[in-house]
Parts: sequence; structure tokens; C-alpha cells
Amino acid sequence: MQKKKIVVVDDDPINRKVLCTLLLALGHEPVPAESGPAALAALDGDCDLVLTDILMPVMDGFELTRAIRARGDVEDVPVIIVTTLADKRAKLEAVQAGANDFLNKPIDPLELRVRVDSMLRMKEKSDEVKNYQSELQSMVEERTLALREALTGLRRANLDIVRRLSTAAEYKDPDTAAHIERMSAYSAHLATLAGLPEDEVDIVLHASPMHDVGKIGVPDTILLKPGRLTPDEWELMRKHTIYGAKILSDSDSTLLGAAELIALTHHEKYDGSGYPAGMAGRAIPLYGRICAVADVFDALTSVRPYKPAFGVEESLAIMREGRGAHFDPELLDLFLSDVPSILRIKNSVND
Repeated sequence: MQKKKIVVVDDDPINRKVLCTLLLALGHEPVPAESGPAALAALDGDCDLVLTDILMPVMDGFELTRAIRARGDVEDVPVIIVTTLADKRAKLEAVQAGANDFLNKPIDPLELRVRVDSMLRMKEKSDEVKNYQSELQSMVEERTLALREALTGLRRANLDIVRRLSTAAEYKDPDTAAHIERMSAYSAHLATLAGLPEDEVDIVLHASPMHDVGKIGVPDTILLKPGRLTPDEWELMRKHTIYGAKILSDSDSTLLGAAELIALTHHEKYDGSGYPAGMAGRAIPLYGRICAVADVFDALTSVRPYKPAFGVEESLAIMREGRGAHFDPELLDLFLSDVPSILRIKNSVND
């Protein structure tokens, strides 16, 4: 067995010297300590074993053993109690303190070698397990980091899809770019006011820009018509919700799944008079109800081919009239409760 570092604790200098001499003869490196505090000061992660007397001033062997077990850097170092005490109560207390073995005085060299070798082999096995656990932990951390990086890359890819689909919609409607940025910011803020967790607020923020992606399928003559739409034209316009949902359907992405719901349901109304399915109340998905509020506010306060921009107060008055009819009343109340934040968003994104 290769040389090991062994702390020898005894207040009697003769006993310390005898033990250190015997350990040197066994090929080990003894570290003498005249007291418990001195032993604790000498102990470090390189120590393989402690041999300690029981009856010592300041800190006895039991207290020293308990102190070793309480220290995270050396708690697994084996402790052999070296003593003249032979009663069961003393040995029981030593075991309860965390001692691993006993060695009686006067020291028998053969017994010393056997017990020391046994404890050192136990320490080697313990170190092997610790090293394996450390390597395993490092491997888990590396794999976790790789997975996190892969998920980050996937998220970037999903957001890139969002950006590209939104950009495609911009080619159909020149007002779309600023509108989707404001609308998504309004939606995320309302989601926060509604108490949604941070990850869901993030989903709303990045899924809502695709709410009108279905307008790609609406003819320009209808989409950009400056006047009121005919009933047939309006029927075609309403289909942008269905077109958008179809574009975004059948994806395993949580983000695109949320975008599909928003595209399909952001024109549903709380009283069931909306489109395309005439959903009512809480049957309308929450994301759709949130985006309905944000979308209408931005539409009212923005210039459109068929109307000028309404003022903020006029727009908010129109929305109040739609409480419980067009809009989820609780969500609308939350939106109206923080108009200053809404206006900061509005003013930060110009057409």
C-alpha cells in the first residue's frame, strides 16, 4: 500500500512518538498533533486516517470525532480511537460520535497494521466512489449544458420562424411591422397583469406577432381597400384567422402551437358574436382573449386604409363599451388599470 497521510492525536508526547514511529515503519506519513484543535488545524483533504486518544484536555477524542464528522471537507476520513478505556459505554459513545474502529493501549504493532490497513482500504474505496460521483456529476453537467445549448438553438430557430412569418405578412400589409411589435408588447404586458408565469408571458410575447399571418392568403384588393368591405369581401377577410391557423398547425413547438391558437381565436368575442367559430366566454383560449384586447387597442389607435387613428381616450371609451361583449371583462379591467404602461409601449414603437 502506498504511503498515506495519518494524523496522530495524543496529549502525551511519548505516546505520540511511539505511534508515529510505528506508522513510519509501515511506510506512512504520520502528522503528530498534541490536541484536538491542533488535529483539526492539520486535517485537510489529503489526510487518509486519524488515530486519536480519548482522554485529552480542551477537546477529548469524542468531541474531536464529532468535529471531524461535522466538517464537509474531511467528514469521511476514518477515525480510530486509541485508548486504555475498555468499558462498553465508552465504545458506544465513540461509535455514536462517528468513530470507525478501536485500538487498545499498549499498542500491538501487528494489530496496528491490520486495523490501519483496513481503514485505509475503506478510505480508498470511499475516495473511488467520490471520484466516480464527481466524474458522473461533471458528465451530467456537460450533458445538461449541451442540452441547454441545443434548446437555446431550437428556441432561436423557433423565434427565427416567427420573425420570417411576420416579415412575410409585412409584404401584404405595410402597417403590419409596427402593429405586430406593439400588439405583442401589449399582449405580454397584459399576460403579466393577469398573473401568468414568466415562461407563459414569454410565449405570448413571441407567439402573438403571428396573429395575422393568415392575411397572406387575403387578396390585396380586400386587405388594402380604403373603403368599407362588402359582405362577400368581409367573409374573405374573416378567413385570415383560419388561414393563419392552418399555416401554423401540426407543429410540435409549444410556441407555434400557441401562435396557432392566437391566430385562430383573436377575433372571437366574449359574448359569442366573433369569428371564425363563435366561441364565447372562457371557452375562448386565454391567449386569444388576451390578444383580442391588445389587437383592438392598437387597431383603434392606428391609421388603417379604411379609417384614421382614434385618440387614446376615445379608443379606451370604445373598448369599455365592449366590456363583457367583445372582451373578457377581467382582462379588460386589468388592461385599463395600467394605461400609463400601455402608453409607454405605444410611444416606444412608431409606425
